[in-house]
Amino acid sequence: MKGAKGKGAAKRDASLKPVHDRKVGKKKAPAKPAKTKAGKAAKDPNKPKRPPSAFFVFLEEFRVTFKKENPNVKAVSAVGKAGGEKWKSMSAAEKAPYEAKAAKRKTEYEKVMKAYNKKQESEADDVEEESDKSKSEVDEESGQDDDEEEDEDDEDDD
Repeated sequence: MKGAKGKGAAKRDASLKPVHDRKVGKKKAPAKPAKTKAGKAAKDPNKPKRPPSAFFVFLEEFRVTFKKENPNVKAVSAVGKAGGEKWKSMSAAEKAPYEAKAAKRKTEYEKVMKAYNKKQESEADDVEEESDKSKSEVDEESGQDDDEEEDEDDEDDD
């Protein structure tokens, strides 16, 4: 067989076009890291989550009863719509226990947030104290000078 060095090989290569398979789909660009707005700090995973509102406290209980009454309905949107309609039709007296539970959760959240904020402030103070020291002061505390590190590197070269 002949090698593919002539003009005919170039024509054959040009006529072969990649086939787009609809099942596979198009190639996607590599995922970019999530951009945060300038000046906006990253979220702390240890920060306590906000408490649910009275409606969501109601929805927790409503979901259980709705699933018992309608076991075939799997859509989350259907549960949400039915819960929203029922919440709107409820009187203030019927909503009161859910609002009380939400208020209780909110007070607990505020206590946890105060403790969290105190912890964050104490950690920030520790970081500020460390950053005030120069590199030489930090090295002196650890017991090493820059000269000692260089001497160790020289011994490795021998």
